[in-house]
Amino acid sequence: MVDPAGIAGEKLAFMAKLWTVHRKSAKAYAEKFGCEWVPDRRPWEVPCDIAMPTAMENELDGAHARVLIENGCMAVCEGANMPCTSEAVHVFQDKEVLFAPGKAANAGGVSVSGLEMTQNSLRLAWTREEVDNRLKMIMKSIHGTCLEVSGKYGSPGNYVAGANIAGFVKVVDAMLDQGVV
Repeated sequence: MVDPAGIAGEKLAFMAKLWTVHRKSAKAYAEKFGCEWVPDRRPWEVPCDIAMPTAMENELDGAHARVLIENGCMAVCEGANMPCTSEAVHVFQDKEVLFAPGKAANAGGVSVSGLEMTQNSLRLAWTREEVDNRLKMIMKSIHGTCLEVSGKYGSPGNYVAGANIAGFVKVVDAMLDQGVV
């Protein structure tokens, strides 16, 4: 589905509900808002400012990455677990396209699950706004940690390095705290 006018406001709300509530594809969006629907093709040839691969692992490869860059894409934000191949990530990094890896950018779902478990164990009932505010704080912290760690270890601004190193350090610290190592 291609919407040259962009997806914001009412359109964004509709798109969010398509899958989470109605379990429908983006075709319903195209039909409702009169956009182009191109079945059986990937969207990576469409010029865009920001690409957000979200469907499945390894859906965006090096060739797709090069096409996105040629068409002016400035940032890629993974919204799933590893939708970009390693080659695609290297292409984005080599061309200095801002790249947000899924382990950081897609952490919101896991974070909200953790908030839900906290509510349940403490027998609390947070409002939607409270959960959203806590999620925003968590995501800002993840962003800050990625930048801090990437700079500390010689790759300033590299979100992949920041997320990978921060994750590794967190696991090592937990293992040390538990006496495993």
